[in-house]
Amino acid sequence: MSGRGRSYRYVGPAELKAAVRPGDGGRRIDSAADFDDWITEQSAVELTEPFTFVVGTDGVLRLAPRRSEHVACAGGDPVLSAGEISFVREADRWAVSEVSNQSTGYSPDVTSWGEVARALDAVELRRPSGFTHEVVFRRCPDCQEHNIVREADFVCVFCGSGLPAVWNVDPNA
Repeated sequence: MSGRGRSYRYVGPAELKAAVRPGDGGRRIDSAADFDDWITEQSAVELTEPFTFVVGTDGVLRLAPRRSEHVACAGGDPVLSAGEISFVREADRWAVSEVSNQSTGYSPDVTSWGEVARALDAVELRRPSGFTHEVVFRRCPDCQEHNIVREADFVCVFCGSGLPAVWNVDPNA
C-alpha cells in the first residue's frame, strides 16, 4: 500500500475476475507525456465515449476502452478509485470533461474523489472539482444485495430494508 486512502477490492462477479490474465490492465498514465501518447492513439469515435479508468493503489491512473471491465483495467488488483472518464480538447491542452465513480465491480465511495484528483493532477490534466456524476453504492445488511442509492433514498431495492448512511459494500474492508 502507498499510505493513501481506502483501497477497494473487486466485489463484482467472480467469473469476470477469473478472466483477468497476466498482462491485462489499463494503460498506465504516469506523466503528461504518457497521456499525450495515449490520447493520440485514440480515434475520433473512441473520444466521443467515456473511457474506463482506475487509480491503482500506487496512485497511478490507468485507462482502457469504455467497454472494458474495471477489474481487467486494474489487472485484478485493488484500487483507490474506479469509474468512467471523458476528455475534451480545450485550446492548447486536454482536460477532463466528465468523471464518475461508476464501477459496479469495485463500487468505490464518492470519497475516493481525492485519489482521482491526485492522479489527474500528477499528469497535469485540467479537471472538475469533484465527480461530475456521483454514484452512491451500498450493500443491504439484510439481503446482502448491492444497491445504487438514487435521490438519497437509502432503501434496498431488493428487499425494502434501510441502507446504511456510510459505505459498506465490501464486508471485509
